[in-house]
Amino acid sequence: MGKNRGFTSKTMRTLMILPFIWAGFFLCAQSLGAKEKPSGGKIQITKDDLTWIGHTIFQQECGGKREKLLTWNRGEDFASLGIGHFIWYPVGQDGPFEESFPAFLSFLRKRGIHLPRWMDDRADTDCPWKDRKSFYMAKDSARMKSLEDFLIRTMPEQSLFIVTRLNKAFPKMMANAPRHTKIHVRNQFYRVADSSNKLYALIDYVNFKGEGTRLSERYNNEGWGLLQVLEEMKGTETGHAALKEFSRAAEAVLTRRVYNAPLHRNEARWLPGWKNRVGAYKNLLGPLTIRTTQNDNKDRPASQADT
Repeated sequence: MGKNRGFTSKTMRTLMILPFIWAGFFLCAQSLGAKEKPSGGKIQITKDDLTWIGHTIFQQECGGKREKLLTWNRGEDFASLGIGHFIWYPVGQDGPFEESFPAFLSFLRKRGIHLPRWMDDRADTDCPWKDRKSFYMAKDSARMKSLEDFLIRTMPEQSLFIVTRLNKAFPKMMANAPRHTKIHVRNQFYRVADSSNKLYALIDYVNFKGEGTRLSERYNNEGWGLLQVLEEMKGTETGHAALKEFSRAAEAVLTRRVYNAPLHRNEARWLPGWKNRVGAYKNLLGPLTIRTTQNDNKDRPASQADT
């Protein structure tokens, strides 16, 4: 497969012109009592924001390389596909990590996006390659090439799929957080949202390591998702202090994951790259604003949105 660093000019044009890609999503509230529940609002992400988010995640996950859209890491039981390296398990394999590629296919179908014929005709949504060896042996097959073309063609939709996951993540985290930490988690979420350019730190971490709500995603009963990072955070300042603290907490949670991981997984090999990724969050200053859905109709920071 040929190399292509970053989005091609054609892909970038596609990202900019898709009419539906102007995305607004609600951060829905988990009721914590009348005094604890702020007023409602709608976060608006422009198509330019979405383009930037998708491009940045493509650089992080794939190094901006087209061939990295189709990956099967050594020691893993699943393929990792697309700009977000969505997990796809083969037939009969049900691992501990959340499988996101079938959810992405469902996301596309609901929007009337055509899938490759061989994928659309299958009764199941499992990965047709049973292991890493068979996956790479098929790299020059017609099926694999059609999958690559499909992943390139749907980069804008992948960006939107990644962004909308944050909308679903917040109520999941609030439902699963221990009652005594709910207010802390909510406040830290807003603190980071109010500080992170285009909400990138939150969006990227959810795509990177999940919400932290799945019991199967635990080592020694300790998770590593966004929920655990927010629980780990301390302080109240917004701006650079908040992003620096989010970055520190993410690094601490990921280091703990590696310490707790089964030895045969050798997760220490990935930790330097993980640290580099979350270390970049501290330089992503600049909040999105929200336009309220109430009568005052004023812009205000995302930290005051309805939860």
